[in-house]
Amino acid sequence: MIPNILSIAGTDPTGGAGIQADLKSFAAHGGYGMCVVTALVAQNTQGVREIHAPPVQFLRAQLDAVSEDVTVHAAKTGMLGTAEIIETVSDWWDTNYGNEGRSSRAKTRTGAVAPVLVVDPVMVATSGDRLLEAEAEQSLIEFLHRADLITPNVPELAILASAEPAASSTELISQAQQVADAHHTVVLAKGGHMGAPTVTDTLVFPADHGTRPEAYSVSTPRIETPNTHGTGCSVSAAFATLRARGLSWEQSLDRVKEWMQRALIGAEQLDVGQGNGPINHFP
Repeated sequence: MIPNILSIAGTDPTGGAGIQADLKSFAAHGGYGMCVVTALVAQNTQGVREIHAPPVQFLRAQLDAVSEDVTVHAAKTGMLGTAEIIETVSDWWDTNYGNEGRSSRAKTRTGAVAPVLVVDPVMVATSGDRLLEAEAEQSLIEFLHRADLITPNVPELAILASAEPAASSTELISQAQQVADAHHTVVLAKGGHMGAPTVTDTLVFPADHGTRPEAYSVSTPRIETPNTHGTGCSVSAAFATLRARGLSWEQSLDRVKEWMQRALIGAEQLDVGQGNGPINHFP
């Protein structure tokens, strides 16, 4: 069976990030993509111009329309934007799937298995544009305890850990451990912003009764390219799909890193925009 994967995120009219990137990533990894729009974003490869959030009543109507008809095997959240949006998604999730599922995939009150939940805690775009209202940060932090996997970039991880952005891999892992323990969830510590000649991404697991499972890292050569728009969206979407297909987090990281290398190199085949261009989801 092809798993059904739901993106709950904002749009990108140029197709490189947001739900457009998620849908491509779902398909590239063998999932059937679905989407619920949290925000309409006027953006291109050079930055964000304007954001319009539809009423949360309509957001809830979208969510209910999907979950009342379709079995959701995994979901990923991207841009949530405001506290009201986060609280609407949280209430929908708790109503349908509870908030204790996690990787154990506990059964819901209806007897169904709770979906995998991957949270890309979108706060700051690669361009530097703020995508989450400052007053919504606490709501997002409270939402994270529902997640099976969190995929922050370096600046976002620092916000979640109440620290300055990590300047070393040791500091990055330490912040990831702090966040993993605080929310009892797996954290992907991404090294893309570190500037090293190799990019190391590490899965950090929460401590369980004082014992922490060994972290799992994969390193790849850095691809020097301006075409990195939407990498965060695409990575989190890929993890949601692969986990729904039955791969472990470690197996998923192996697969995602190999795919992302080809997607970055293959971006040369695209001619989209004059700024930070998109990756090639189907290299």
